[in-house]
Amino acid sequence: MLQDIAPHKYDVTYRNVEVADDDIMLIFRDDTLLCCMDEEGITYPEVKDIEEVFPQVKEKAKFLFRIDENDYFELRKPEIEPFGKWQYVTKDTVRSMRPLWKAFAAVTGFQIHDWYTNTKFCGRCGTKMKATGDERAMKCPECGKVYYPQICPSVIVGVIDGDKLMMTKYSAKHSKYRRYALIAGYSEVGESLEDTVRREVMEEVGLQVKNIRYYSSQPWSFSDTLLMGFFCDVDGSTEVTMDENELSVAEWLERDEIPEESADSSISLTGAMMKAFKDGENV
Repeated sequence: MLQDIAPHKYDVTYRNVEVADDDIMLIFRDDTLLCCMDEEGITYPEVKDIEEVFPQVKEKAKFLFRIDENDYFELRKPEIEPFGKWQYVTKDTVRSMRPLWKAFAAVTGFQIHDWYTNTKFCGRCGTKMKATGDERAMKCPECGKVYYPQICPSVIVGVIDGDKLMMTKYSAKHSKYRRYALIAGYSEVGESLEDTVRREVMEEVGLQVKNIRYYSSQPWSFSDTLLMGFFCDVDGSTEVTMDENELSVAEWLERDEIPEESADSSISLTGAMMKAFKDGENV
């Protein structure tokens, strides 16, 4: 999956470190990222590259995270226009970036950048907030309220009926994604993950389930989500009652009917779960 970047090592620990010439700069503008994409893959500018067009970069750069021995930084208020080989690409392009560990860096940087950008004012008293400087947090100087990055728990559910898996496709008004997906949804207030599984399956396809078992998890920075994958068995009737507001397709597919392009474990937890079922793993 996208976060599986070994042998590279991601370190999310916040650091108050000085900026060096060869540190990596992730420059975001709206939903785009400054980079170079060519036949050799994707590269990001270093601090010294940005310094050519923005001399204040070392003063303004904000720490993001570390991968291996490289520190990654961003600019909260981008003032960088495309230059030389460095051009902006859309956030959606990240899924096709290679190598994948650099795609992981991009989407994780997007999540942190968006959180800082969207967390400017205190939700309690409306005062403009400031970064604490010693951790990844924003603090209100007036009332003292501290805010941390938002991470939303969500479930991905593989519902099984013998050698069949419940496969869905989103409706056009719900998502632009057109390939097969599994049942998914966010946890609500006061709800366990297992209860989320039961509710989402009932809401989307009208099925009762049993034998809920955990499979794996994935940080999904595209939507500020921590995904948790579960398999379960249909309990009783297999007749589908589809939520047409959210889905356009909901059908049982045999293992060999699951398309190879959907069962792609390199990017998403959904793809990894489809592949595990298709390959006959003990799920």
